[in-house]
Amino acid sequence: MIVQHIDRVEDITPAEFKKNYYLPRKPVIIAAGGLSKNWPAYSKWTWDYFKSIVGDKTVGVYNNERAGVNTLVNGADDYITFGEYLSMVERGPVALRIFLFNIFQHAPQLVEDFTWPDQLASGFLKKYPMLFVGGAGSVAHMHYDIDLSHIFHTQFLGRKRVLLLENKQAPFIYRMPFTVESAANFVNWHENLDFEQFPALKHAKGYTTILNHGDTMFMPAGYWHHMEYLDGGFAMSLRAMDPTLLGKLNGLYHLVGLRGMNNLMIKMAPTWWYYYKRKLARERANKALQELS
Repeated sequence: MIVQHIDRVEDITPAEFKKNYYLPRKPVIIAAGGLSKNWPAYSKWTWDYFKSIVGDKTVGVYNNERAGVNTLVNGADDYITFGEYLSMVERGPVALRIFLFNIFQHAPQLVEDFTWPDQLASGFLKKYPMLFVGGAGSVAHMHYDIDLSHIFHTQFLGRKRVLLLENKQAPFIYRMPFTVESAANFVNWHENLDFEQFPALKHAKGYTTILNHGDTMFMPAGYWHHMEYLDGGFAMSLRAMDPTLLGKLNGLYHLVGLRGMNNLMIKMAPTWWYYYKRKLARERANKALQELS
């Protein structure tokens, strides 16, 4: 792949952010001093604190296995209490993660521990700040967010390696039809990729970084992302709707039409659909390669 580092700034004005990143839809890392370091959450949010306030809540956990023939979108692999899960992460390593956990529904006081970056973007979904937690070694496989929101993703405990690709790179990373997933495997992508099975990956253009405590990553709507937890840790995502009507309609289509069709086909013809999606992804990648010639 052709990979460059994501821009990193120590601080940024709203005008600079909108001109250089928001409007061009380019990712950027805002270091802790530029946004999150003044939040109470920066030091207050710890494993013990979360256990004390929501440790008894049941959560869905996800392992590192990629979706199989009969796997519906967003189907959890197991359910345990949040406190049990956090204890496992602390003992680590444990290749289990939680995503889209709205901890704030259970502990609404947590919204007082951070400030919404309204100066940087509009349209924040303020009822839906989400927590993402992972043990060391856990992986969020390559995908893009189905609601097509802009994301402000702040890392707290632990480090996380990130790979981002603009949505138009989809043919080169073997995007499967009616999904937001890639047929290629990006685990340990920085060391090895299967170019023999997926030759178009050589031409994909992406961005990378390692997120540390307090880093906030702006990920524009529709960006593909693959994340690997180097340590046990957690992050919070603040989502902002695309300001354009076309962006909103595209997000609605993804949430209702695309996801619904994929789940319907998994129920009706799981084996055929599983292999057909991968076949079509290869055909589209081969076509993209031919157009480069």
